[in-house]
Amino acid sequence: MTVVRRAATLLVAALLLVAGAAQAHATGYRYWSFWDRSGGHWTYASQGPSTTRPEDGDVQGFRFAVSEDSADATRPRGTADFATLCARTPAKQGTKRVALVIDFGTPADAPSGEKPPPVRTACVRVAPDATTAEALAQVAKPLRYDTNALLCAISGYPHRGCGEQITAGGKTAEQRDKPAAKDSGGPSLGLPVGAGVIAVLAGAAVWQARRRRNA
Repeated sequence: MTVVRRAATLLVAALLLVAGAAQAHATGYRYWSFWDRSGGHWTYASQGPSTTRPEDGDVQGFRFAVSEDSADATRPRGTADFATLCARTPAKQGTKRVALVIDFGTPADAPSGEKPPPVRTACVRVAPDATTAEALAQVAKPLRYDTNALLCAISGYPHRGCGEQITAGGKTAEQRDKPAAKDSGGPSLGLPVGAGVIAVLAGAAVWQARRRRNA
């Protein structure tokens, strides 16, 4: 029984090693998320900025960050409200006013070699049927989109990339999969090594059990 317990303990330890290696390769996505503000709280938008048609008095935000999914997405910073952001933009017949918060994120979320600009706010007067994307284009050009109409850059930030996968270490999936110059095994060596450890430990446990029976 002691041998069995010892083998089980060794196998659990090995499995935890493999789980740790797998977690090190967990990915998120670096992208611009889109938000609605209501009642003092940010809510992840149910539509994209190119199809959302805000009403006069709406506050909408953008945040650049690395997030796993919409439930994990990082909200724009600040305590923006329409009255404050549009205090100097009076209502005008035949138009609507939309308050925008553009949060370029932190250096930790920035692509390599790039520095995020400070948070920006704006109050935009647009046509009654204008989309959020049209309002954004008035104050934050150049905008960059990919072939699927995904918003990739606001005011030219970031200069490259669009919704790419990011590893837990902050690298893109392409950088992660590229073998290191001085390591022929590359960064994906952890899982095979972990599997090998399990096999070795399991073999050792069997050997010990047989030795006890033959003693």
